[in-house]
Order: sequence, then C-alpha cells, then structure tokens
Amino acid sequence: MTRLAILADIHGNLPALEAVLADLAQFPVDHVVVAGDVVNWGPHSAAVMARVTAAGWAVIRGNNEYYLLDYETPRMPPAWGEFVLLPWLKRQLAGRWHALIAGWPDTLSLRFPDAPPIRVVHGSPRANTDPIYAISPEAEVAARLAGVEEPILITAHTHLPLDRRCGPWRVLNPGSVGVPLDGAPGGQYLARYLLLEAAAGDWRAEFRAVPFDVQPVLAEFQRQGFVDECGVTARLVIQEFEQARLRISPFMAWRAARRPGAPLTPELLAEFATIDPWAYTPAAYHLNR
Repeated sequence: MTRLAILADIHGNLPALEAVLADLAQFPVDHVVVAGDVVNWGPHSAAVMARVTAAGWAVIRGNNEYYLLDYETPRMPPAWGEFVLLPWLKRQLAGRWHALIAGWPDTLSLRFPDAPPIRVVHGSPRANTDPIYAISPEAEVAARLAGVEEPILITAHTHLPLDRRCGPWRVLNPGSVGVPLDGAPGGQYLARYLLLEAAAGDWRAEFRAVPFDVQPVLAEFQRQGFVDECGVTARLVIQEFEQARLRISPFMAWRAARRPGAPLTPELLAEFATIDPWAYTPAAYHLNR
C-alpha cells in the first residue's frame, strides 16, 4: 500500500524540520511532498533548502517562494516595498537556490494506483494566498474547488491542520512544520505534518504533532542581527515564534484601521502592544485561548 508524508510551511525553521525528520524516520514512506513555503520567516532558509533538496522530495511553491522570485522585478506589487524581510531572505539564500525555486511547480497532481488522485496546492486552486479554514462557509469552499477533478485536495498556508469534507472533495491541511499558530498549548511548540496511507480505496490520514525547541531559532535570529536589520517586522516575526500566535496580520489590520499610513516604528509597535490583538485576529486562530 502507498504511504505518503505531507509537509508544509517549514518557513526556514531547521530545528522544527529536524524534529519532523526524526519522527518520520520510523515510518517507511513512498514519497514526501512539501506543499509550499519552504523558506522565509525563520532564520535557516538556506539550511532547510539544502535538506529538502538533498532528500529529493516533491515541492511546490508557496507565497513565500514568490516573495523571493518576484522581489525587485516588474512583477513585484507596490505593497511589498514595506516587506523588509525580502532583502534579508535574498541574502540568506545568496542566489544559490533561486533558479531551483523558479522551476518548482505551483501545483501537483498525485496519481497512485491504490487510492484516489490528490491535488496539492498551497492556498487554494485559485491562489497561493487564498486560505481554506475549518470555519470557511461550505459554499465558499465549493467555489474555490470548482473544476478540481481530484477528490482529495492538500492545502497549506493557514498553518492549521484540517480534515473536512465539502461535496465530492476531501480537504486536508497538514499544519505547519515551522511556525505553529495554536498558542503552544501546554508550553509545547509542535511541528505538524501528515501521513497518508492508501486503505480500502481511500486515504487514511494521521496527523503528527512533534515537539521542538524554539530557543535555537530565537538564538539564531539574535546571532544574525535580525532585529537590527529588519526592525519592527523582525520583532513581530520573533513574537510569532515566541508565542505561536499570529502577530503580523493583526498588527497590519490594526494599523490599517487605526493608524493608516503610519510608518513602521518601535513606537507604533509599542502602541499595538497596548490593545487587544484578538479583535484583529481572524476567528480561525482563536485556539487554546
């Protein structure tokens, strides 16, 4: 029987990836698939790329790969001008991996003989930044999946594990290897991935949650001078790792609502720290509060 491992949203977090690899070693799998966002956010993008490519896994591009590929090109949206992480990411990878990532596909169709075909995307079939949540209305999910012939859809991007049915489709999200956004319940940071095993003409799903130590990630941020180089954005990224909670998205939503156009300064971040971030955090992330 075919057995697959599905990873996603590693985000340059080498300690989390190593924890997953150690856990995965106990399971003989036929194929490993990564559903995008191998790089960015974490401080180990180059090392993570080396591990993923040496393993020969099938990988698709997520939105963070597009940040690398389209930065400083005519394709770059004007809003990216504030994304000070992008030159930092470009220097991390030092041009070595650009050509490889440029050739990755945006989607995969997996077709094994003993279970239904699988479509792999990062967000939804419409866009790599288009999320599917457990609480997304049925009609919206069905509209996103219209035209998908495969009955199984693997998605990512939200960093939240998912297994839901919608009409003829089953939607699965392995969760995030590198940036959990569940609040680290019990103080544990959990790198998540998914095992799929062909069984009785279907796929049996096993969601894996592997503890990892976030402190080496934080220490590497400090060693690289991440805050000195990237300022407010870097502080928000570090908060996401420290708290396992969304911080950049609520900050940007609050800024757009309350301080539109305000420059990204430490003072603005300090003001944001005084408000209730849940008011600006999407409901899907109100977990383990």
